[in-house]
Amino acid sequence: MTKDKLIIDKKNFNSRLIVGTGKYKNMSECAKAIKLSGAEIVTVAVRRVNISDKKKPLLMDYIDPNKITYLPNTAGCFTSKEALRTLRLAREIGGWKLVKLEVLGDKKNLFPDMIETLKSTEVLTKEGFKVMVYCTDDPLMAKRLENVGACAIMPLAAPIGSGLGIQNMINIQIIRSQTKLPLIIDAGLGQASDATIAMELGCDGVLANTAIAKAKKPFLMSVAFKNAVLSGRQSFLAGRIEKTLYGSASSPKQGII
Repeated sequence: MTKDKLIIDKKNFNSRLIVGTGKYKNMSECAKAIKLSGAEIVTVAVRRVNISDKKKPLLMDYIDPNKITYLPNTAGCFTSKEALRTLRLAREIGGWKLVKLEVLGDKKNLFPDMIETLKSTEVLTKEGFKVMVYCTDDPLMAKRLENVGACAIMPLAAPIGSGLGIQNMINIQIIRSQTKLPLIIDAGLGQASDATIAMELGCDGVLANTAIAKAKKPFLMSVAFKNAVLSGRQSFLAGRIEKTLYGSASSPKQGII
């Protein structure tokens, strides 16, 4: 397993768990949860988290960008114009080119607007960004994102923050079968077992925020997600047994006393 790395934009990561930095009680809690999770990539909502105003608490003071890869995202953006402006600003502030694109369609369900998302991905890739894209679990749209240059596909499991877990395993499996890009489940996970399922489906990683930050015991949930991702990956690599309609005795049929 030491050689089994998550590779995004030619960079190797030991952990396949990506953790968000929002919804925690404070930055200290956020930093401890991330450390316990073993995550090496954290998402940063450029429009919501302070990363430049030195008069206020800086995220960098709690999470060292030299040790943890920051993944600026466009949380809270509802148009391509907003998303493009936000990520261009992130590049100016921190030089970040590996980014997470998120263009939402409505404020109630928080589903991605795939027309705006596809348009934004094409523009950003032409500008030299490496774009990890939050998207629906539509295999056709996932393929289009790959065709316009996305570096990772990040379909939702369920609506953001819902905790419902993976609602459409078939589509996730179809997306897995048609792409060699990193496939990372993003949004809607509620407990550690959801992460295991995602990994057993062949996903390359999962992103969790609300499931950890809003758990009754966030630190314990961080560890649970860490272990769940590892377990799911090992199970996938081991290869599950074939499903059958009938029982099969585990002991020999011959030589019975």
